[in-house]
Amino acid sequence: MISEKLVNGLIKQMNYEFYSAHAYLGMAAHCSAESLDGFANFFLVQAEEERFHAMKFYNFINDMGERAVVEGFPAPNNDFTSILDVFEKGLQHEKEVTRRIYELADIALDEREHATMTFLNWFIEEQVEEEATFDSLIQKLKRIDTDSNAFFMLDSELGKRTFVPDGE
Repeated sequence: MISEKLVNGLIKQMNYEFYSAHAYLGMAAHCSAESLDGFANFFLVQAEEERFHAMKFYNFINDMGERAVVEGFPAPNNDFTSILDVFEKGLQHEKEVTRRIYELADIALDEREHATMTFLNWFIEEQVEEEATFDSLIQKLKRIDTDSNAFFMLDSELGKRTFVPDGE
């Protein structure tokens, strides 16, 4: 049986994943307002991915015989100074997600809740990928600096990104 502490942590993370989707929608809106459709697409796909993550938590909580409780959340940031700022804030956000996942994994490990530990391992691996993606794009944006052709090419490249649910 899963502890109340762990269930509450899973519910909190589920809701944070839904919040993450909104945070990325805010970032997409900023990019769209700047007519950077490829960058906007990147963040729209991120938002879709975060909703998928939230539903993984939702389904796991229910599969464990518990009730997923959907809560409200504060408005995400909608103000950015540049595309680099958007991606740097995105990386900060992903690092916070990683911290939260690690915290949940520590609880599951302490409680020897093996099903939850296995479930969270997927997210731990996912967070390595998420942080690496943001870091790589930040490094590219810094190298591009004022090269408008390279910036356009990166925008075009990100416009091709699509969401494919893992394992489907």
